[in-house]
Amino acid sequence: MGGCCSVDKMFERSMRRREDDEEDEVEEEEEDEYVDDGHTCEGDYGARVRLKGCSKLVSMFTQQGRKGVNQDAMTVWENFGGVQDAIFCCIFDGHGPIGHKVAAHVRDVLPSKLSAELASPSKFNSNIGSDDNDGDESKEGDEEKHASISSYKASIIKTFKDMDKDLSSNFTTDSFCSGTTAVTILVQGENMIVANLGDSRAILCTRDQKNHRVPVQLTVDLKPNLPGEAERIKRCNGRVFAMEEEPDVYRLWLPDENSPGLAMARAFGDFCLKDFGLIPIPQVSYRKLSKDDEFVVLATDGVWDVLSNKDVIKIVASVKKRSTAAELVVRHAVRAWKCKYPTSKIDDCAVVCLFLDSLTSPTRSSPIVREVSADRYVDECSNTDTSNESEESAMGEEAQEWRALEGVTRANSVVKIPRFACNPNDNSSQNRSTGEEGG
Repeated sequence: MGGCCSVDKMFERSMRRREDDEEDEVEEEEEDEYVDDGHTCEGDYGARVRLKGCSKLVSMFTQQGRKGVNQDAMTVWENFGGVQDAIFCCIFDGHGPIGHKVAAHVRDVLPSKLSAELASPSKFNSNIGSDDNDGDESKEGDEEKHASISSYKASIIKTFKDMDKDLSSNFTTDSFCSGTTAVTILVQGENMIVANLGDSRAILCTRDQKNHRVPVQLTVDLKPNLPGEAERIKRCNGRVFAMEEEPDVYRLWLPDENSPGLAMARAFGDFCLKDFGLIPIPQVSYRKLSKDDEFVVLATDGVWDVLSNKDVIKIVASVKKRSTAAELVVRHAVRAWKCKYPTSKIDDCAVVCLFLDSLTSPTRSSPIVREVSADRYVDECSNTDTSNESEESAMGEEAQEWRALEGVTRANSVVKIPRFACNPNDNSSQNRSTGEEGG
């Protein structure tokens, strides 16, 4: 046995050296002719569905951390809804005992639900926010454009709500104490709609007036201590506080129990908290892309815990092969974990890079950013004001970077509660384990 242990240790050290070598190899690769890696299948309305790899438009990569099974998931749908220039990218960060199953389920179902929702002639058969009117008709055209954008936003919010209802009735994916975050972008031509649920993040790399690359944070990390989120949670009798051993990590707790301690204010699943302020309603924003916008990066909080927005755009902009962009971001994040928090468990990391110059025309106009209020889509107990000043302040070039953690990483839900019988006929739920797993 001793010999086997020694061999295992030598193998582990060898693999670590190999990982370090691979990191260097990724950085040193030379540019060559691009070839699609072919990791695609067919989705609804003829869309090309990708769960990993790269294409001319995107680079995708995920790596398991040191907490157990990889609970991150991602997907990219090209020709989304059967529209040639439409692309839908999304990334998910599961948490809880079966967070990986919840994240995978939402990854597989959410795009189909949204493409079906947008299948009506008033949606995808015309461009998002299209406006061909000039002169005296421009005002009417603007009204139609804004109505189209609002329609898209409403469809996305409805789809997120329907997805959560689907989880609540899906007894094969028990999400009572498990859930997932989500951040998605829908790009069609010059138009981009971003939807965020939780603390994963989307950023945009653009050029400023001096032609310098600068990051624009497209989403807000929806933590329980954000003023608008905390107010809603308290109104629903949930509690928000940080434990003494991690004073910088505010969590959402049940009214009378110090559990489950969820480190986000919005998520799919986690039905033990849905009556106490946790909601599945995303923040949704619109941006008209300009000629200065270069690429978008979606990533789970395992990346943002250790890399800044500026770090990430610098890494992506430096790659010699776009196909390696996402992998290089993850490699840098892992390296930063080892350097900054050598005694902590590295979190799962997932990254999607979308390169905009392959999608949009060279005549893009100046960017316009707006955010939708979700008030009318939320029940009274879950009412929220997504136009809160503290949240809007993070939606621009001067955005504050809400880090998932300021110190050592923790699981996204740290204290487990007894499994309540949501379905009296679901006897198997009494035997399910609720062991801790981080998101």
